[in-house]
Amino acid sequence: MISRLLIRSSGSVLALSLCAGVALASDDLTFPPGEGPFNWDSYSNWAENAPDLSGQTVTVAGPWLQPEDGFFRNVLAYFSKATGAEAIYTGSDSFEQQIVIDAEAGAAPNVAVFPQPGLAAEMAARGLLTPLPASMKSWVAENYGAGDSWVDLGTYADPDGKDQLYGYFYNVNLKSLVWYVPENFEDAEYEVPTTMEELKELTEQIVADGETPWCIGLGSGAATGWPATDWVEDMLLRTQPPEVYDQWVANEIAFDDPRVVAAIEEFGWFARDDAKVAGGAGTVASTDFRDSPKGLFSSPPQCYLHRQASFVPAFFPEGVEFGADVDFFYLPAYAAKDLGNPVLGGGTLMAITNPSEATAALMEFFQLPIAHEVMMAQSGFLTPHKGVNPQAYMNDTLRGQGEILVNATTFRFDGSDLMPGGVGAGTFWTGMVDYTGGKDAAAVAGEIQKSWDTLK
Repeated sequence: MISRLLIRSSGSVLALSLCAGVALASDDLTFPPGEGPFNWDSYSNWAENAPDLSGQTVTVAGPWLQPEDGFFRNVLAYFSKATGAEAIYTGSDSFEQQIVIDAEAGAAPNVAVFPQPGLAAEMAARGLLTPLPASMKSWVAENYGAGDSWVDLGTYADPDGKDQLYGYFYNVNLKSLVWYVPENFEDAEYEVPTTMEELKELTEQIVADGETPWCIGLGSGAATGWPATDWVEDMLLRTQPPEVYDQWVANEIAFDDPRVVAAIEEFGWFARDDAKVAGGAGTVASTDFRDSPKGLFSSPPQCYLHRQASFVPAFFPEGVEFGADVDFFYLPAYAAKDLGNPVLGGGTLMAITNPSEATAALMEFFQLPIAHEVMMAQSGFLTPHKGVNPQAYMNDTLRGQGEILVNATTFRFDGSDLMPGGVGAGTFWTGMVDYTGGKDAAAVAGEIQKSWDTLK
């Protein structure tokens, strides 16, 4: 949910300003061909057979502002170099509103970059998007980790109610991460858990050792409660098949379904026990989420574990060195439940809002590893593309997160972002605050469901 507040999918805090479109010179290549850990052969092969689009222009609009807009223009330069087309990107902090206005007026860019699927699905149903080429469905399924998940997340109903692939995901963030300090683990002789059973055993061991395992904070101003929604979503994916998650997000099963209530209680196993949470369970709702990871770095440590998304390093103390001062591991699944390696997260998706010959070529270009690797080398960009060279990531932290994405068996988008605003960004938030304060899980879930019913 944090992407709605201040973090875009790259994990960087963005300035609230409007960036004008900038045309790219065809020879403006950030990384010279043949140099660096990039898949030059596949790019060269594609470029040799690419259409000559000299004189044509392709436009892309999205939410990326400085510095991400510049990084993305550096990617587009490789498309321009191969095709001769002029590629223009325009970024806006009011993208979600502007793209609808432009599409309705018949003045949409060729490609739109959506921060989340909801608006794309709405525009597809209104006939404001063009389906992606049929070949992309099989390509995504074969070349993305958890490929079927990405096909499903980009498939929406057209104006006739027929499901078609409209969205191609490009730039992903992870939520299923646990952060820790390796030195603290080494001093206490703790091992990184690889199953949920082991994570719970570790939690209990830390308590038995007279220490506190977790730092958890739900505070976020008017959005207080959203970190708990991520916990619940992750726990549902680790206790139920992904189909149940999808039904829950669509309210095809009630919020107070016993399976959902059980997932809330799974979160409560960690968050509602005074011995397991720094400051005691009573401080969870009032602790700001930006302050909660600081307990990892105190001396002695106030906690040993912190579950939060890939953007949380923005709130770590200055000078923290990844791999030495802090590291992370995948929030593991239950071995006994055999549900694979589910991953929760978010991401941006590309969709065609104004088709053209150059647009079709651009979407084909974005299937190339180079179109991902150039971003990987410049920023906090993550991709599930299995064909990229992981050495292109700018640091080990991103490389490890990219490995989690590629190895995921299931990927699901942040559920609260997909729910109606009054629920996902309303009663779900406040309900989780009530739950951490001691209210019964079934009662909280029942009240959330009642709020959803009022929307029908």
